[in-house]
Amino acid sequence: MIFKQINVKSEKRNHFIDITDDIAKVVLSENIKNGIIKLFVPHTTAGVTINEGFDPAVTKDLDKILSSISPYSSSYLHSEGNSDSHMKASLIGNTQDVFIKNGSLLLGRWQRIYFCEFDGPRNRKLEIAIII
Repeated sequence: MIFKQINVKSEKRNHFIDITDDIAKVVLSENIKNGIIKLFVPHTTAGVTINEGFDPAVTKDLDKILSSISPYSSSYLHSEGNSDSHMKASLIGNTQDVFIKNGSLLLGRWQRIYFCEFDGPRNRKLEIAIII
């Protein structure tokens, strides 16, 4: 197993950052032909997801829906002011697995990998494990 880490910088409180090319560069730099890449976000107010990358309205809609489910509010019991961020991160999840086939990420035609920031702006880490 190979372990790597990348840095991700968000620019706003809720930010869907396309990291697909960054992940592909890791696969290329390690010369991985076939395997599985496991992505893990070690933060409680951020996550990782795979979704459509062609139409930017998709991530805007996702942000809108998540914010309607868990709005920014002072009515939560958690006192740090970021409870909505914890809820959104739990809904999205903190892991994704992607197959590697013939040296490329095996994603659908429109799929992209997004680091999902819910408590930004921040500097974050994404942990990567490659199983070959």
